[in-house]
Amino acid sequence: MLDRAGAPLVTRTLTDPRPAADELLIRVRACGVCRTDLHIRDGELPRASTPVVPGHQIAGEVVARGAGATRFDLGARVGVTWLASTCGRCAWCLSGRENLCPDARFTGCDRDGGFAELTVAREAFCHALPDAYDDVRVAPLLCAGAIGYRALRLAGDAANVGLYGFGSSAHLVAQVAAARGQRVFAFTRAGDESAQRAARDLGAEWAGASTDGAPRPLEAAIIFAPVGELVPLALRAVAPGGVVVCAGIHMSDIPSFPYALLWEERQVRSVANVTRADVTALLRHAGEHPLRVLAEAMPLDRAEEALERIRSGRVAGSLVLVP
Repeated sequence: MLDRAGAPLVTRTLTDPRPAADELLIRVRACGVCRTDLHIRDGELPRASTPVVPGHQIAGEVVARGAGATRFDLGARVGVTWLASTCGRCAWCLSGRENLCPDARFTGCDRDGGFAELTVAREAFCHALPDAYDDVRVAPLLCAGAIGYRALRLAGDAANVGLYGFGSSAHLVAQVAAARGQRVFAFTRAGDESAQRAARDLGAEWAGASTDGAPRPLEAAIIFAPVGELVPLALRAVAPGGVVVCAGIHMSDIPSFPYALLWEERQVRSVANVTRADVTALLRHAGEHPLRVLAEAMPLDRAEEALERIRSGRVAGSLVLVP
C-alpha cells in the first residue's frame, strides 16, 4: 500500500473489500508491475489519490458479484486494467475515445488496485483472459501489451518501426509488429547488451544504443522510456512524413530542438491511456499469434523491491507480483 507519494510501499492488513452494484470481487492471482506504478509512488502523477493500493495489470478469479453483475460466472478468470471507469456520456466516450474521458478513473491510482490479495472492479471494465496464458504471463498484456498495441496503431502503417527503450511494453510490441510484417529496430541504453540480445531474439532486425543512428530511415518511432531527450533523437531517425509516438504517461521535459527536425511533415504525438477496445484487440492478437511474455514472478511483499528494479532498469521483460 502507498500511504503518501514519495514514501515506500508498506504491507498492511485491510478490511476485505465488498463489491457494489455492477462490480466484481476478484481474488488476485497475479499483478504486473508497471512504470506507472513507480510514477505514482514517486509523486510524479499529481492526480493519484493516497492512500491507495497500486497495481493495474491484474489477473484474477471472480469470487463474488455485486447486484446486476452477471457477465462473468463465479470462478471465471478476469483481467483488470488501468482504465477503471468512464462517464459513458461525454463526447470522447461517445466517439470511441473513452481513454480521454475527463471523468475517467484509474485502477491503482484513483481506486485501489492489485497489489493485494483481493480487489474490486467494475464488471464492464473487466476482460476475459485467454486460456493459453497463465496468470503470470497474461498480467503484462493488460497494460504493457495494450499500451504498446495502441502506440503501434497510432504509429500508422509504418514499414520500419523504431522502439526506444526495450522493456515490458517493447518486448511485446516488437513481436506484434513482426507478426504484422513490420521491420523492428530497437534502441536501448548504451552498453545494455542483454536488452539488445533480447530485442533481436524477439523479432528486432537491429538493436543498438539510443544515441546510435538508425541503420535506415524509420517511418515511425515509439518512445517507451520516460526520457524527453529521446524525442529529438527519434525525430532525427524518422523520415519525412514520419511520426514519433510518446507512449509513457509521464516523461521528463523535452529539450528544445531546431524546427528543421520537425519540418517535412514529421509529427510528435502522445498516447493517453487505453480503451477497452485496445485491450480486447491485443488479447485477440495474443490468442491468434502466441507471444513470448518474459515475466518474472515475485512475492507480493517485495513490491517495493520490484519498483526499485524498474527504476534502475534491472528487468528483462516484466515483473509480476504474486500474492
